Amino acid sequence: MTSLSLLLVSLALLVGVAAAVRSTWSPCGLSMLSTITPFGERAKGHRYGATATWFIVGAATGGLALGAVAAGFAALVSVTGVTSALTGAVAVVATATVLVSDTGLAGFRIPAHYRQVNERWLDAYRPWVYGAGFGFQIGCGVATFITTAAVYLVVVLAGLSGRPLAALGVGLVFGVVRGAAVTLTWRTTTPTALLAFHQRFAALRPWADRGVVGSLVVTMVALAVAVGPAAALSCVGAVAVVTVALRVVWHLRRVRANAAGAAGAAGTAGSAVGAAGSGPGMDAAAAQPQSPRAGSSVAVG
Repeated sequence: MTSLSLLLVSLALLVGVAAAVRSTWSPCGLSMLSTITPFGERAKGHRYGATATWFIVGAATGGLALGAVAAGFAALVSVTGVTSALTGAVAVVATATVLVSDTGLAGFRIPAHYRQVNERWLDAYRPWVYGAGFGFQIGCGVATFITTAAVYLVVVLAGLSGRPLAALGVGLVFGVVRGAAVTLTWRTTTPTALLAFHQRFAALRPWADRGVVGSLVVTMVALAVAVGPAAALSCVGAVAVVTVALRVVWHLRRVRANAAGAAGAAGTAGSAVGAAGSGPGMDAAAAQPQSPRAGSSVAVG
């Protein structure tokens, strides 16, 4: 494994762990922490330990599915014999793009869907089915609510390494970390304890956001050192130009939308005033002021 390949795998693991941890604060992640609990499983006549284990196994399998996509990309990179310079440049551009997206610098975010798991499974299936099923959807990273574009970057970095087995391993680690989050509630034996847990957990979300951004910054610096400052600055400069252009377009569209909204509101207000001035039963011509005709007298005073 070349030094660049090793670096890419290491960075993919770093970003993958940060993205997996951050994803726990997604609606799906929070739902799992509220659903698969010791007292919740006990109320249904199930064992929490068994359901949580199935959830982790499912999440690991989902992570392998994500890793399989990255492994396919890595095999393609290996077969085509892409140069290290191009590989590093693509990695820098991808990292910078994700950083811009997650921080909102361009006024937009990389498209993501907002699907949640089907809660009806809890009543329709056995615990090993909904445990493993929910875990798989959570573990593959892209089947449910996506909170950070770093999930995409994990696939890109692992794929650019050109090492299919290593890419598969990165996906597995991502899935296991996501699945292991279900064990955070293993000591919450009452609804009151669960509420207190979620209050503490919600307060930690900003730190998870900072963790993702920090992993992206570390990745950017490491790649800049690997590919050289000049090449890295060129790539980052290109992303910056596109970011500024998109920011300008976003601003202009917002200004035009506000102007159109203001014009529409003014038109509506004008129509309302005109209708009020005409009164019922009066046509438009009667509502207009009439000029005096020639030869007619106008009374004054």
